[in-house]
Amino acid sequence: MELLFPLLLVALLVPMFLGVRRQKREAQKVAEMQEGIKVGDRVTTTSGLYGTVVDVDDTTIDLEIAEDVVTTWLRAAVRDVRADETETTSTTESADATEEAADATDAAEPSAAEAEPAKPAVDEPVENTSTKLGKD
Repeated sequence: MELLFPLLLVALLVPMFLGVRRQKREAQKVAEMQEGIKVGDRVTTTSGLYGTVVDVDDTTIDLEIAEDVVTTWLRAAVRDVRADETETTSTTESADATEEAADATDAAEPSAAEAEPAKPAVDEPVENTSTKLGKD
């Protein structure tokens, strides 16, 4: 019974200590990412705006969000730096190749949807539709 209180204290403090360490590590990574922003980087802000960095100051960055449209943001508003288009296209090409391979194997086996003919949609007059939407 005497060991119950110290054991309970340890059981509550250890997860809290580990959580604080993880949170500090994540904050450090975000700070390093925001300090490493350079002209030409494609970024996403915390509000979801996509843009390209055109100027960098100590505390602010200028983002080009459309052709000849430049806005000024705090560095802290940058959520992440997006990958270049070349990486995206290579990922898309490999995904397309995977889909083509899957389509080739599926072509040998007819699916259940192909075996059944599609049922035609029922067309209802406009008058009947309006009565279904009204409150009764």
